[in-house]
Amino acid sequence: MLSIALASFVTVFAALFPVINPLGDGPIFLNMVQGCSEGVRNKLARSVSINCFFMLLASMLIGPQLLLFFGISLPALKLAGGAVVIAMGWNLLNQKSASDKGANESTGITDETSDGSAFFPLTMPLTVGPGSIATAIALVAAYQESSSFSIANELPAVIGTVAALFALSLTIYFIYRESSGIQRIFGVNGTNVLMRLFAFILLAIGVQIFLGGINGYLELIKLLPVH
Repeated sequence: MLSIALASFVTVFAALFPVINPLGDGPIFLNMVQGCSEGVRNKLARSVSINCFFMLLASMLIGPQLLLFFGISLPALKLAGGAVVIAMGWNLLNQKSASDKGANESTGITDETSDGSAFFPLTMPLTVGPGSIATAIALVAAYQESSSFSIANELPAVIGTVAALFALSLTIYFIYRESSGIQRIFGVNGTNVLMRLFAFILLAIGVQIFLGGINGYLELIKLLPVH
């Protein structure tokens, strides 16, 4: 049970971390809230991390069921989700610099306007965007091997997944709160090396999900009646 929970934790965290890319978004967050006091910046970092947790959790709980409601089979969901994750990993591996993204962008957030900025644009699209939502849905689809899937049957995986989302939210909060110091410690090269490593892991996870979709279709073919 512990090994399953740990494997789910590592898989979810390693897949979502490079897509959300808090190390790359930290300088952008710092630039966007530079007009705020330190207390307000910390409050915004906390609000963004909480928003991210519930957005990703909702995507995992509702997303796959919504797609299945429209008649999309689990193998098809795995193929599409795996392709999205592969594309995300490949793009992250080949992008020029994670820390340069939006370096010159600023929305002029101040103490007076901070309350209306925690969700948009700081949570979405800066931190959680379509790519991370699609990745979260694809990860859940990878666990749903059959129509008998349920939270009770997969309790260790569910615990590991929720723990990974919680750890990811804490990571976002810490990086955003300490973005100025972290930027000085890691530097541009250190951030890029770390993100390339996670991007390669993400690419491998995408391939695994995609192959799971192919295997699902092969299993369906075996069940077809032979005339």
